[in-house]
Amino acid sequence: MVKGIEAMTDKVRKSDEEWARKLTPEQFKVARKKGTERAFTGKYNDSKAPGIYHCVCCDAPLFDSDTKYDSGTGWPSFWAPLSPDAVAEEADNKLFMRRTEILCARCDAHLGHVFPDGPQPTGLRYCMNSASLDLKPKTGGD
Repeated sequence: MVKGIEAMTDKVRKSDEEWARKLTPEQFKVARKKGTERAFTGKYNDSKAPGIYHCVCCDAPLFDSDTKYDSGTGWPSFWAPLSPDAVAEEADNKLFMRRTEILCARCDAHLGHVFPDGPQPTGLRYCMNSASLDLKPKTGGD
């Protein structure tokens, strides 16, 4: 079972065909088919722009740029999601290793993985794919 999903009341569900019409081929491969973009190729890897990172599929707010840091891994990394209910976790035992997959809690889009080697205050590294994210500038109320 996916942790964090219980709190979501406005779950977004679409067919693969609907998602494929909405997303670019790379976004679809990564977000809907659990792909991974190549390291150091994503548009947000080196981004320092302030804003809120939203899910590319359903537009749910996921991460604040204030929690983004340079992990040196080649993917945008954050030490915490915007809120605990923004993301869901699922065990990922592919590639002969145990990892924790991070999903958008609203639409189940694959975002990336979380690892216990991040900075304080959480000690976590949310290693995300740029293809799953859409950075929106902060407005006066954010």
